[in-house]
Amino acid sequence: MLLKAKLVLPLLAAVALSGMAHTFRPVEAHTVESYSSEIEQLDPALTAIVPVSAHLEAVASGFTWTEGPVWTHTGYLLFAEITSNSIRKLKPDGSISIFMQPSGYAGTMPYGGREPGSNGMTLDRAGRLTVAGHAGRNIWRLESLDPRATKTILADAYQNKRLNSPNDLVYRSDGSLYFTDPPYGLRKQNDSDPAKELSFSGVYRIPAATSHKPGAPPANTQLQLLIKDLPRPNGIAFSPDEKYLYVDNTEPKKQWLRYPVNSDGSLGPGEVLLDATADHRPGSPDGMKLDRNGNIYSAGPGGIWIISPAGKHLGTILLPHPAGNLAWGDADDKTLYITDSGALLRIRVNIPGIRP
Repeated sequence: MLLKAKLVLPLLAAVALSGMAHTFRPVEAHTVESYSSEIEQLDPALTAIVPVSAHLEAVASGFTWTEGPVWTHTGYLLFAEITSNSIRKLKPDGSISIFMQPSGYAGTMPYGGREPGSNGMTLDRAGRLTVAGHAGRNIWRLESLDPRATKTILADAYQNKRLNSPNDLVYRSDGSLYFTDPPYGLRKQNDSDPAKELSFSGVYRIPAATSHKPGAPPANTQLQLLIKDLPRPNGIAFSPDEKYLYVDNTEPKKQWLRYPVNSDGSLGPGEVLLDATADHRPGSPDGMKLDRNGNIYSAGPGGIWIISPAGKHLGTILLPHPAGNLAWGDADDKTLYITDSGALLRIRVNIPGIRP
């Protein structure tokens, strides 16, 4: 019986950045925790993707649960800090400030749950920020990259029942928007929550989402349910040629699935691309992105899993805490920004990523 070889490569120590501004959280929310990490190499092909000399850098730490990073067309990173109900902004000089608060739940009474904020974020072709509202139970778009701009709700209900808590989202080149809707943004975060109106956790499509008029009512009647048999759909991304939609499932099975995309935007039968259920390290399939060669980078057990287009686990960027999501950034799209529970990390890789 052949055993899979495993090579562990050391990463350099994290580098602290200074000059971080804040307006809401105490100063310790923007401290930097220094630590070293490793890359678990399971296949020689990984060295063409992550250089041996790569080092993991801690940009900021001290948060509670970071998520949904996205690099804007104007050259800075936004990421969600769900527990403080805010979206943060990382400027090129390394300073961090609050971009928007609240970002999810907008009620006047305390939320009463662990995750009152927004979750995944992306951009449309015009550079407008589009957000999975999570505790807000909606999908919304800012009409310009100004927190005071018009906020357009694209969807908040399916067949007159409120969405659970939209988690992650991705645009197709035809302007349609695909998103996942597990219950993690509800107060109890499970199917027994009395506020949960839908009996399933779905994956949806909003046709022509980019053409939705600013300030217009939600396009709920146009919302298309694509998948309803996954217990916890979470991360979502397209292959470079958009022939496939990838969706991962967080629990009870830890799986990455692949669905063929039909010409009308609907999906064919899905198949399990990779199953990590037997891996009991902290973390589960969550946010994911692809590089231009079609390799998948996804939160998973132990850190960031790098998966070939054929579904082979090539290796893992091992992290000290469970990761939530990731995004490509910097001018050449070769910097992978990672939301690692309470921290924001980054690492340089060889292949440019697919950025909205």
